[in-house]
Amino acid sequence: MKVGISTACFYPEQETETALKSINSLGADCAEVFLRTFYEYRPEFAKAVAPDICGVNVHSARASWENFEGQLFSASRRIRGDGFYWLDQIMRSARLLGVHNYTFRGFSRNTQNCDDFDALSWYMWGVIEFCARYGVGLCLENAHCALYNRPSVFAELKRRCPQLSAVLNLAQARRSGYPYTMYLKDMAGAISQVNLTVEDLTDNAELFKCLKDTGFDGAVIIDAGGHCGTEEIKRALDLANELIYKIK
Repeated sequence: MKVGISTACFYPEQETETALKSINSLGADCAEVFLRTFYEYRPEFAKAVAPDICGVNVHSARASWENFEGQLFSASRRIRGDGFYWLDQIMRSARLLGVHNYTFRGFSRNTQNCDDFDALSWYMWGVIEFCARYGVGLCLENAHCALYNRPSVFAELKRRCPQLSAVLNLAQARRSGYPYTMYLKDMAGAISQVNLTVEDLTDNAELFKCLKDTGFDGAVIIDAGGHCGTEEIKRALDLANELIYKIK
């Protein structure tokens, strides 16, 4: 396992490019780049940001999913076309930043509530294949208000879309009302990344043991959501590395 930090930890005090410099200075193994605006989706922005990476391994990218990801599941080809336009911009940016994983939430359960997995997998295949053209894997993240809102959703889609990977978000698991262990079982063998908060690391050696037992060897990303200072993020980084070391 490797431990990284999301640029979201420094938002809104630091913009994405500044946050990458902060992550580098803290000595993280990797980073998650959170592209928050349409302006940041564009390859021109990625070209400007690339020098700020300074050797940091950018493990994954994510976008403000409510901006366009739901459009990718629309029955309207025109609406899907708009969604794929922005996905194309992000994929071009991902290639410039050396990113090989895209964290995806899909549609909002507040506006759609489809559980026809045959239909959903048809749309999902389109997204997976589109990302694959750029060398990027699609990673579905659990989120209480999005497509993957409960355990079993990932397994149903994975059975139909074998190339699909997963992102475990501990804060979102709590909000869903299901224990994270149920999500771990659902995602087992396909987890690319785990997002956790500073609080999730407190007395939680069991979490890392559970991750190891599933065969997980990806990125653990600290995502403080902009509520912690640099010193606290550094402590979280050190603690995560210590907990991983203890289970080796």
